Amino acid sequence: MDSIRAAAIQFHVTQGAVDANLAQVREALRRGAAQGANLAVLPEMWSTGFAYKNLNELAQRTAGIVDELLALSRELNLVIVGSMPEPGGDKVFNTVFLVDNGTLAGVYRKIHLFSLLGEDRAFSGGDRWLLAETSLGPVGVIVCYDLRFPELSRRLAVEGARVICIPAQWPRPREEHWRTLVRARAIENQLFVVACNACGPSGKLNLFGMSMIVDPQGEVLAEAGDGEGEIVASLDLQAMADWRARIPCFNDRRPELY
Repeated sequence: MDSIRAAAIQFHVTQGAVDANLAQVREALRRGAAQGANLAVLPEMWSTGFAYKNLNELAQRTAGIVDELLALSRELNLVIVGSMPEPGGDKVFNTVFLVDNGTLAGVYRKIHLFSLLGEDRAFSGGDRWLLAETSLGPVGVIVCYDLRFPELSRRLAVEGARVICIPAQWPRPREEHWRTLVRARAIENQLFVVACNACGPSGKLNLFGMSMIVDPQGEVLAEAGDGEGEIVASLDLQAMADWRARIPCFNDRRPELY
C-alpha cells in the first residue's frame, strides 16, 4: 500500500454519557469513510471521558462497544484507533482497542499516567508498547501524556512504524506544547503522526482540540480548530520512504552510545 487516507475525529466527549458519545462516533466514522478514510483516530477515553466517580461501572460497557466498533470497521473498511476504560480489578486501564476491518488487531494500555491530575489513583499503567500489523501496514499507538516521552515513539519507529496514532485529551493552556511535540515526534522519527484531541469543557479542564495530521518532515497536512469536526489527509508512504533515503537518520544512529 502506497497511501493511507487518515481521519482524526475531534469532538466534545461528555463525561459519563456513553450512549451520546457513541452516537457521535458512529456518525463521524461514516462521514470520514465517505471522504475516503481508511484510518480513523478517536480521542482518548472517548466513550466515557474521565468520569472518575464511576469509571469502574462505566468500564463494564467497553466490551460491548468494542463489538460495535468491530462491526463498524468491517462495514466501513476502516482501521479505528481510540481509547476507553478497560476493567482491571480495583482500578481500570486507559486502553486503546485497535480494530481493523472486523478484527481486533491490538490492545495498548496507556503506559505513562498523568499524576498531576491523579490518573495514577484511578488507572493502572500498561507495561508494553504496541506496534500492530494492520491491513494498512504497521501502526503504532501512544496516548496523550505518552507524547512527552520520546523514547516510546522512537521504539515504535525503530520497530517499523510508519504511522503513530495519538488519542488525547490535552487541555489549555498547553496548546504550543501539543503542537510542538506532535510535530517533533513526526520529524525525529521520519513518519506520519495522526493526533486526535478532544475539545470543549471536561470537568475543570478546557480541551482545545487542534487535532493534527503531520508528515515525516513536520509539515501539517491537516489541523482542526477548537470545535467539533473531522480532519482528513492522505499519507504518502512512498514520499516517506524517499525522505528517509535522502536523510538517513536511522542508518546514522549509534544506540550503543545512548
